[in-house]
Amino acid sequence: MSLVNKEEIAKAIRSGKGINIEEILDEFKDMLKEIYQTASEVELTDHLGYDKHNKSDNSNYRNGHNKKTLKSKYGEFDVSIPRDRDGTFEPQLVKKRQTLIEGTEDLILSLYTKGMSVRDIQHHLDDLYGYEISPETISHITEAIVEKAKEWQSRPLDSIYPIIFMDATVLKIRVDRVVKNIAAYIMLGITLEGKKEIIGIWIGENETSKYWLTILNELKNRGVQDVLIFAIDGLNGFAQAIEAVYPKAEIQRCIVHQIRSSLRYVSWKDRKDVAKDLKTIYTAPTEEKAQLALEEFNDIWGKKYPHIYQSWQTNWNELSTFYKYPEAIKKLIYTTNPIESLNSNIKRKTKGKGSFPTIESAFKMLYLSTQQVQDKWNRTKIRDWSEIYPQLCIFFQDIMVKYAN
Repeated sequence: MSLVNKEEIAKAIRSGKGINIEEILDEFKDMLKEIYQTASEVELTDHLGYDKHNKSDNSNYRNGHNKKTLKSKYGEFDVSIPRDRDGTFEPQLVKKRQTLIEGTEDLILSLYTKGMSVRDIQHHLDDLYGYEISPETISHITEAIVEKAKEWQSRPLDSIYPIIFMDATVLKIRVDRVVKNIAAYIMLGITLEGKKEIIGIWIGENETSKYWLTILNELKNRGVQDVLIFAIDGLNGFAQAIEAVYPKAEIQRCIVHQIRSSLRYVSWKDRKDVAKDLKTIYTAPTEEKAQLALEEFNDIWGKKYPHIYQSWQTNWNELSTFYKYPEAIKKLIYTTNPIESLNSNIKRKTKGKGSFPTIESAFKMLYLSTQQVQDKWNRTKIRDWSEIYPQLCIFFQDIMVKYAN
């Protein structure tokens, strides 16, 4: 009885026979075996130009079979792949030296993206699917993604991104035999259609104006001519680089990061009250009222925590940008939250991993993780984009007129 057939499965359940999962998997493997062997025979027939047992003037002919073991999501199975006398036959469905069938590599990459090490993946495949893949093979599969990632990192970009977010996440990476905390910077853009697009990933450099200048010039070279608003963490020297490369762009420093920085040296007993009073600043309806709230905050806490007022005052030009915009734009740009949620996802995947052996291995994981998220983002738009877009067209009329349909 073939339990792959839906009607027969239903009949077996009704009769109380139950379902044997191992039996079904064996049938899947038998089906795959037949498919691969039959397809290879057809490929050889096409290569030789005549059917099996038929006469032909072709000096090349069938010359037995090569046996090989294929590994799949359903386990291992053996196949016999035909060969020709001249050795010119190149099977396409199961290529020479191929042992993993389609879907298995995707499974390995999926496990790697979830933060599993090469050894963990090896043990997982052995325990779950009953076959062994060497660590070298798994590494080779994950390394094959590097070229794709490099192409992605240098791909052409849109001419304009109305909003770009930039934030960092810290990874443990082994450099010169020492495990170090190294920042990975991820840049996310909002397209004219209101969709989120991960623009690029950069790992391992110090935060300097020169470094940010290099990245922003890279964006220009990849086609980005205009950016309306940059929403950034307090990355040293980034604002100066933005002013040099995109002088018409507005800069909004992340309010959430500013609050965290403000509370860093506040005692636990004062933290709740300080946070409450800070809220009066960033929830003020206008910049003028926000400045009044900042002065009132200083009257209350200035003597005890002078660093908070000084920090807000020093960074006010970049902290106060969002006050000029309507509520929908305010909510979007006052924090780098769109990227922080991605970074949190990455942190969960790397939590149990320990450290990355190289910067390249960290880059691979970040690329695969971001591509998974990107697939979801491609199907959705930013909330309230139909309201945000026309507002941006008014605020940045001299730039947006170039992109009007």
